[in-house]
Amino acid sequence: MNSFDMFAAAPKGLKLAVAATLLGSGLLLAQPASATIVRVQTVLGDFDVNLYDKGTPLTVANFLAYVNSNAYANNVVHRSVPGFIIQTGGFRNPLPLVAVTERAAVTNEPVYSNVRGTIAMAKLGSNPNSATSQWFISLADNSANLDVQNGGFTAFGQVTGNGMAIVDAIAAVSRFDVGSGFTEIPLRNYTAGNTVTDNNLVLVQNVIVLDTNPDSAASLTPAKNTLINAPPAGGGSDEGGGGTVGLAGLLALGLLVLGRRTLTRESRALSR
Repeated sequence: MNSFDMFAAAPKGLKLAVAATLLGSGLLLAQPASATIVRVQTVLGDFDVNLYDKGTPLTVANFLAYVNSNAYANNVVHRSVPGFIIQTGGFRNPLPLVAVTERAAVTNEPVYSNVRGTIAMAKLGSNPNSATSQWFISLADNSANLDVQNGGFTAFGQVTGNGMAIVDAIAAVSRFDVGSGFTEIPLRNYTAGNTVTDNNLVLVQNVIVLDTNPDSAASLTPAKNTLINAPPAGGGSDEGGGGTVGLAGLLALGLLVLGRRTLTRESRALSR
């Protein structure tokens, strides 16, 4: 059996979810970003993130809308790139995976720098204002690239305390190419060629609000994005070339259902 045959026969629910997204997901209602500290609960441990409510209010509100709707419960960490990022927010367990229903895209807010430990939104290549549900955490200082690429990626919070020890543990999980666009998915206790099970997946079990004080980030001093008007490092393009980590195939599951849509259009892309 193919290692990702669980995706081959897309369930009706997935088709409806993807179709709903394409036909117009519900508009993101205007709301204040009423919480600034969240806890990301994973199968490898928990870590806390302090959100930048006042610096990136639209992005924080967007993220919290997904949190409050439990959209991030049982999310799969579907891409891990050593020394660069880990990413989630696109697919939910149990198997077969279901794509997270996206809300309206949020306006880009490239105020802060994408240094190690920051959380940022993924988005479509060549479209700065296309972030929806998917997010990533930088494993290293990615400012020279991500602060300028595609209008700059919006870093909207930072991992606090000893949280990066958990993030690094996730990043240390072996990665596999299991097809269907999932070329760098971290899998636990997995042997290449076998069928992927729930127990193999690295899951974000939930994201919960810990602190509703919008000023809880007042004591933080996040690095500002001072490179936004500079050319991309190495002259790279928004889409990236051979070094693409662009989180290509982030919506590959949806592509299997709706083959008429191109991979480039559906990818939440960022290049290393």
